Amino acid sequence: MGLLARIRKEWFIIGIVVAIACARLEPSVGVKGGPLRPEITVSYIAVSAIFLNSGLSLKTEELASALLHVRLHLFVQCFTLIFFPLCIWVLVHVLELTSMNQWLLRGLQTVGCMPPPVSSAVILTKAVGGNEAAAIFNSAFGSFLGIVVTPALLLLFLGSSSAVPFSSIFSQLFMTVVVPLLIGQVLRRWLKEWLERARPPFGAVSSAVLLLIIYSTFCESFSRPNTQIDHISLLLLCFIVFSVQLSFMLLTFVITSRPASGFTPADTVAVIFCATHKSLTLGIPMLKIVFAGDENLSLVSVPLLVYHPAQILLGSVLVPTIRAWMNSRQKALKLTSLQPI
Repeated sequence: MGLLARIRKEWFIIGIVVAIACARLEPSVGVKGGPLRPEITVSYIAVSAIFLNSGLSLKTEELASALLHVRLHLFVQCFTLIFFPLCIWVLVHVLELTSMNQWLLRGLQTVGCMPPPVSSAVILTKAVGGNEAAAIFNSAFGSFLGIVVTPALLLLFLGSSSAVPFSSIFSQLFMTVVVPLLIGQVLRRWLKEWLERARPPFGAVSSAVLLLIIYSTFCESFSRPNTQIDHISLLLLCFIVFSVQLSFMLLTFVITSRPASGFTPADTVAVIFCATHKSLTLGIPMLKIVFAGDENLSLVSVPLLVYHPAQILLGSVLVPTIRAWMNSRQKALKLTSLQPI
């Protein structure tokens, strides 16, 4: 394979590296209030574009059938909002025996309490070719559920509580997730024949939007150098975050890929991403509310700022591997079903 062909095939991975490098060189461009205006271009336009794109590409019958997949939805929501925070609570208590910064540990617990994101899990599921409809439903439903559940979990595990602006968060989620998805579905009815004939590059569009999200996320991370964090604690935090992410991805894979689980390979892909990803766009505003006026807010935010790009990077790197597994598993199941009894 020639260099140009390799670049075309791996353009997304190359794009991730370029996005991170650009964010490191000049993070002020992509932070809130900067020239890019991520509070508008990312929080609203980019997320809306992702779900408009999903609405255009997703067959209506697939979305309708996903709504009825109750077992999958129950597994994802219970894993991410019950099992995940409980495991992190145990881990934090173990890490308290070390010299690791205690506010970083509190921040790590807040990561466990966060709901799934409304974009990255959907994009990665789509990139693999998994059950995109289930990913959309669980990402949207989990985000709405998290508005109520996350403050309760923070109160339970950290003793922090506050009045959360439910109406404003609900309206933002409705406008950036539900409305674009419905518009995409309506447009699909009118453009169905053209879409099936032209086959627009929906996957590439979503990946390009994800690069924008990655860029703005790393700009936010690089613009918050905190001299209070010692290098050992920061390195240990990065190791813990990647270990937690990999462990939970492996656990969800082992549970849902068993024949007795009742999940298809495409379902497993959706579960892997939806059950293990955590929302930065919903998490940071909530932390600012819950820890309002606290001088350690920046320290508490660090684990979430590390976890978010880590889940995107790790998920993106694993896309080819997970896709290869799903395709081989689907072929094996198809061959098995064709064999005479």
